[in-house]
Amino acid sequence: QVQLVESGGGLVQAGGSLRLSCVASGIIFSLASMGWYRQAPGKQRELVAGITNGGSPNYADSVKGRFTISRDNAKNTVYLQMNSLKPEDTAVYYCNTKGARNFDYWGQGTQVTVSS
Repeated sequence: QVQLVESGGGLVQAGGSLRLSCVASGIIFSLASMGWYRQAPGKQRELVAGITNGGSPNYADSVKGRFTISRDNAKNTVYLQMNSLKPEDTAVYYCNTKGARNFDYWGQGTQVTVSS
């Protein structure tokens, strides 16, 4: 059974930083590509950052230069370091991986709120 458990969200002032963590179980983590998505109220869920099993990252244009995705295969954990946060970064952030036939697995989400 695949489980993704996020943590690290919270309330922060604009310009501040947060680090999100996602611990995965039920998968061979070292072989899995992982992603962070977010969903703001009234908006569609969007990809924020992804990282391949080889460690290659990709980012949405809106977060390039501010967010960094990384992984620790020994801990089955993927991280999202978020710096220079803006109010428009406010959203629920979800960890994601894909299984067989591109089935999406999601964590429960962690709320990030950036005050101006």
